[in-house]
Parts: sequence; structure tokens; C-alpha cells
Amino acid sequence: MKSLNSAITKLLEALVVIILTTMSCLVFLNVVLRYGFNSSINITEEVSRYLFVWLAFLGAILAFNENRHVNVTMFTSRLSPHKQKILHLFTDSLMLFCCYLLITGSWVQFKLNLNNMAPISGIPTGITYLASFIAGSAIAILLIIRLFANANHLIKGESK
Repeated sequence: MKSLNSAITKLLEALVVIILTTMSCLVFLNVVLRYGFNSSINITEEVSRYLFVWLAFLGAILAFNENRHVNVTMFTSRLSPHKQKILHLFTDSLMLFCCYLLITGSWVQFKLNLNNMAPISGIPTGITYLASFIAGSAIAILLIIRLFANANHLIKGESK
């Protein structure tokens, strides 16, 4: 299981690097063309916008997987370890519900906007909603794994 997680993480990291490199090259090329040659490539703005959306959602998956999101512990650090585990189960359940809302909402938007094409590139605008669908699904899977692990520790009475 850990090797699969590691392989998926490496794939996501590679995608993020490719997306960031592509965005940087497209924007740099467009700036050089605008200021140096008084022309530009129109498609770069749309493609960069789409890539930025994907970059944000793939980065969110990576950050959640490595537990690097903002964590406010002012309240939780004062609780006993047992109560902390219960609170983690509760907050993870709430996050799983939010993932459900994200997944269902973005799937509906993806289907609605799949036939709407961007004016310059011709890329379907639904592709941006597919990024949130994939991110919500991946984070939901990670949450389910974490919920089962935390519930198992809580039942066994083990400390984290």
C-alpha cells in the first residue's frame, strides 16, 4: 500500500512540475513577444489559466497527503490524547462530507460545461471542473484510509 501511495505521489509531483514548467515557459514567451516584438500568442493566457487550476488542485492533493495544510492546534493541544482522536474522527468525517459535496458539484459542472468551448483554444471549459472532481475524489480516498486507521487506533486504545 505504501509503495502504491509513493508511486502516485511521485506521479503527481511530476505532473505538478510539468504544469509549472509549461506555465512558466508560456507566460515568459508571451511577455518576451509582447515587449520585444509587439505581438503575442493568444492561446497562452487560456492554457495558463487551465493549467493553474490543475496545479492548485493537484497541489492540494499532495499537501493533504503529506498533512501540510494549515493546522490550528491552539484548542486541540489542550485536549487529552483520547479526546484528540475523537475530535480527529469528527473533523475527518466533516471533511469527507465536504469532499462528497465537491465531488458531486464538480461532476455536475463538468458534464454541463463539457460542450462549452473556450473561445481561443477550443478546450472544453468542463476540464477545469474535472480537476476539482479528481482532487475531491483523491482527498476522499485519503480521508477514508485515515478514518479507518484512526478508528482502529481508537478502538484498540493505542496512542498516535
